[in-house]
Amino acid sequence: MFLSCVCEADGRLNTGHAGVLLAERRGSYPLIDLRILKTSAQQGEVETVTRRKVKRLLSFQRYCHASRLLRGLVPHTPRSLHLLDDDYLGQAAHMLSKVGTWNFDIFLFDRLTNGNSLVTLMCHLFNVYDLIHHFQLDMVKLNRFLGMVQEDYHSQNPYHNAVHAADVTQAMYCYLKEPKLAEHLSPLDVFLGLMAAAAHDVDHPGVNQPFLIKTRHHLASLYQNTSVLESHHWRSTVGMLRESGLLSHLPADMSRDIEQRLGSLILATDINRQNEFLMTFREHLDNQDLDLQLASHRHFILQIALKCADICNPCRVWELSRQWSERVCEEFYRQGDLEKKFDLEISPLCNQQSDSVPAIQIGFISYIVEPLFEEWHRFTEPSLLSQTMLDHLHKNKANWSSLRCAHTPSDVQSRSQAEEPEGEVGEGSDIP
Repeated sequence: MFLSCVCEADGRLNTGHAGVLLAERRGSYPLIDLRILKTSAQQGEVETVTRRKVKRLLSFQRYCHASRLLRGLVPHTPRSLHLLDDDYLGQAAHMLSKVGTWNFDIFLFDRLTNGNSLVTLMCHLFNVYDLIHHFQLDMVKLNRFLGMVQEDYHSQNPYHNAVHAADVTQAMYCYLKEPKLAEHLSPLDVFLGLMAAAAHDVDHPGVNQPFLIKTRHHLASLYQNTSVLESHHWRSTVGMLRESGLLSHLPADMSRDIEQRLGSLILATDINRQNEFLMTFREHLDNQDLDLQLASHRHFILQIALKCADICNPCRVWELSRQWSERVCEEFYRQGDLEKKFDLEISPLCNQQSDSVPAIQIGFISYIVEPLFEEWHRFTEPSLLSQTMLDHLHKNKANWSSLRCAHTPSDVQSRSQAEEPEGEVGEGSDIP
């Protein structure tokens, strides 16, 4: 079994630098880098902690160099709260003017911002809602916190990376603007919704919870095999909030309350709790007893909105949806290859030879996405956005069905349809 220790970049396991890494990586100690995990001590020289530290430092320096804010070039005017205005290239600025539209291309935006889509988007949305002024946030601390969050996403993950976080944040913004919800939201609700969206998968290792459990990873033990990844994302976020000092000027009880509410939102993204939230949501809608004047009901709807944002890829236009589908399946297949390499049972959806992208997506849409978004449509109706999302969802499902038929022999196809599962996608499969 795998050891809960530091995995050096060349594959050797090393436990000798625990203290150094604890200071280096905030809430993500020990470093999770399972894609290069090896058990042999004969894989070459151990990469030193110093080298990794320099690499991380240079990454942050590149960001600092790109940001005129941190070079002291922000215009000194009463309205100078727009953190990155002077950094926007023309095309990126044009895209931000349409950030509330559903066909927003986050991949293009990430390229236009030189890989800083999450930081740039969050700064823009904080200004849209005037959250910096409302909460009297220190702009440098905010920029530092957002830089930490973006940096602690693993860029080598095909799916669970900072671009996914930015995509979820943009979707969350669209949902926060829904008329049924927008008129009831307080600045704190908006702050929590955007922060949870940005940080909901921070430091994701690129493998799912069952993998961590069966390899006896330290996080599985720490969180007792329950919402392991989501708990880690939350605790990492809290660590970065405290290290950056972003909320240090607020009363202690208020900052603690914000941390707890962020936890409640992030933990709601656990796919294993899908039925729990869906049934509660459906009951509220059936009974027509949602009262958004109540803070508890608004918080529940924020949880539902974040869950929708987290799995909204199949509701995007086909060109974007397909990219996300291929990325998440690539991440699944990487886990399957790792499990095969170490003679572990290959997890559901992770076998590239038997689990095709179309089949995975059809199951995901049928058992996870459609039920949730049908209820979201009921809640927001009449909503052009919700209808648009459902239209895309149905078209994308049809596209995946056509692709599956085109690449599946007729005899296998008939047998596959006869064996189609009636329940949900397997628990713990960690579909996006």
